[in-house]
Amino acid sequence: MGTVEMSSILDNSKELDRLKKDQDELLLEINKIHKKLQTTPEIIDKSGDTVLTKLRGLYVQAKDLAEIELSVSNTLMAQLDTLLQSAGPAGQRKKIEVTEQKKKRMKADSDMSRHSTAASMRSQLELAAGLKGEQVAARVTPDDAEKDEWFVVKVIHFDKDAKDAAGSGYGGIVRFEVFDEEPGDDEEGGGQRTYKLPMSRIIPFPKRSDPSSAPDYPTGKHVLAVYPTTTALYKATVVNPHRKRKADDYLLEFDDDEEDGSMPQRTVPFHKVVPLPDGHRQ
Repeated sequence: MGTVEMSSILDNSKELDRLKKDQDELLLEINKIHKKLQTTPEIIDKSGDTVLTKLRGLYVQAKDLAEIELSVSNTLMAQLDTLLQSAGPAGQRKKIEVTEQKKKRMKADSDMSRHSTAASMRSQLELAAGLKGEQVAARVTPDDAEKDEWFVVKVIHFDKDAKDAAGSGYGGIVRFEVFDEEPGDDEEGGGQRTYKLPMSRIIPFPKRSDPSSAPDYPTGKHVLAVYPTTTALYKATVVNPHRKRKADDYLLEFDDDEEDGSMPQRTVPFHKVVPLPDGHRQ
């Protein structure tokens, strides 16, 4: 075998080592989040969407790394087969030993990837189940809309393809069926509107029964809040300094809420305010 081929074998071996290191780091980060969810479940009320999005992203990365590792392993095994075959009978015996060892390792890694992904999806499903019957903030407009429209809706159902949840990769998305409890005012006579939305368009509210689940936003912080006497959420700015008590309401100034040349300050209950989503359009 020539110098170029041997160099390629060495490069692929180094690549496998690098991939293993990256996978170990990802697994460590995933385990940290799982441990945090188990020890401090109240974090779901504070930033559940952010945590789930991060966890999902980590598992997508893990799946991609596993697929790359499989491809590099197959290439390396083919190169080793060629090298060992050229070494005669002794090399042939060594080839069989190396190939079997690689196959066992690849199967173990593949099984671990499937089990980890299934565990991740089970975790997401458990978190989603906790929102059933709850009011949440939901973006009902599509990604290509000119502006984002957020409303208070109630979660009535969620679904997830069981095959995807137990499969070898991240294939499905937890989807929520929600309905707007306020009657519509469209030309067709209104009525309660129902939507099917992914987790990325859902933000859980702090629990009314647990004021400690509400973040203590500093003065000047931008948030998304329910405008008084409506079920619509708009961008607002926190006016009052840190609340003296967790159960206290927020004092907010809503964007585009000018009256007589000044911005009125509105009082909004702590359980009707959520973090402003990244890239919010209003």
